[in-house]
Amino acid sequence: MFSKEISFLFKGTIIGIVGKNEISRKKLGKQPFYNLITVTFSIMNEFFFKAIREGNYNEVKAMLDKNAVLVNSKDSRGSTPLILATYYDETEIARLLLEKGAKIDAVDASGNTALMGVCFKGFTDIAKLLIDKGAALNERNAMGATCLIYAAQFNRLEIAKLLIANGADKSIKDNRGNSALDHAKTQGLSALIDLFE
Repeated sequence: MFSKEISFLFKGTIIGIVGKNEISRKKLGKQPFYNLITVTFSIMNEFFFKAIREGNYNEVKAMLDKNAVLVNSKDSRGSTPLILATYYDETEIARLLLEKGAKIDAVDASGNTALMGVCFKGFTDIAKLLIDKGAALNERNAMGATCLIYAAQFNRLEIAKLLIANGADKSIKDNRGNSALDHAKTQGLSALIDLFE
């Protein structure tokens, strides 16, 4: 549904400007054309991210098939489609985005990757998918936190085990000087403490 509306809107905008005669083109100049394209892409982007949030796999696929550039676009919060899909536990959409070329380690406005998001949300299946596809394990966000630090902060034992099994660095500290072990100790999380020591 959305993809048809957006496709029509996008074509209509281009035809509306490009179809003008030479006098109109000189009158309008090039800038309005680019402004309209930007506005139109922004609207298309909103529909695309809405489809991801709602878990509408078929709509997401249809929009990507028509406009492949959407795969690495960003929403108003700086999230990519992959970050959003993983945040909403949409495994199949995340898999589709990766197949279509989504940048696995792209970051949002706070420097969080998709893998960081699933580490604090606790979505083990998506964590496995991202790790299997080569997601970086030791990236740090604006607060210096890593995936392992988030797994510790939010008591995600299975994800912490998965991260360590795949080479996550236990020694990295956040901007406050705390490692994953420090966070586990602060909360008295014995299973995580044993894992990190």
